Amino acid sequence: MGERGRRTARWAQGALGGLTTRAATLLLLAALPLRAQAPAEPHYANERLTYRVSVSRFGNIGRGSMTAGGPVDVRGTPAYVLRFEFETRVGPVRVVNRSESWFDAAAGASLRFHKHEKHPLSTHDESVEIFPAERRWEAADGTRGESPTDMPLDELSYIYLLRTMPLEVDSTYRLNRHFDAGRNPTTLRVLRRDTVTTPAGTFPTIVVEMRVKDNRRYKGEGVLRFWLSDDECRVPVRMESQMPIVGSAVLTLESRVGIAGRLTASTP
Repeated sequence: MGERGRRTARWAQGALGGLTTRAATLLLLAALPLRAQAPAEPHYANERLTYRVSVSRFGNIGRGSMTAGGPVDVRGTPAYVLRFEFETRVGPVRVVNRSESWFDAAAGASLRFHKHEKHPLSTHDESVEIFPAERRWEAADGTRGESPTDMPLDELSYIYLLRTMPLEVDSTYRLNRHFDAGRNPTTLRVLRRDTVTTPAGTFPTIVVEMRVKDNRRYKGEGVLRFWLSDDECRVPVRMESQMPIVGSAVLTLESRVGIAGRLTASTP
């Protein structure tokens, strides 16, 4: 194990308080291999997932997608461009959420993050350059700060990290990997196994709850849930979160293109 691996192990050991032995072991295993075992091309490369969007108060009202393209050059480093977007309409008002993350899969670190949100009560734009080796970030609006790690993530790349982690029911992970120190920690709980039927097929899944710190959007802590295919691809076949005004939003997988590896599903 190199010096970076030893630093990661020490970080993981320091974050184990309150976890069961099994969960602690899983956390340590999840922390260690992100650099050493990252494949030359991740299983989600060139993937496109499309979703039906529904909200608790208005039903099916939109479409969404998650894609991974590239690699492209970011300051001399190859990075995959991760994109998430959905658009819905609530009466005369459009609701838009677009996020882009430039992710160095070999290092397990985000290099750049863009976000555009438009809701009935607000519009928000974010553009951030992230410098993992220097443990710092700079936003286009002039704000800047220090990162707690040289393997920083943004809110979108966290989902792709989740797709590569070993997940065992009843385990809990506490991660301090968001590039903005004030947004840490992120807590992951593996809740149960479930079977989900979608327009893309019927999937055995693992249900994971993610608790994130986001004072702007959630006025404290937000809760997201993911139903990930219970196979090597870990495709999000269902995602659920809270949105201002419209209530609980659910994204259900409609189609999948370009997935490498073995995806376990029975087709509709």
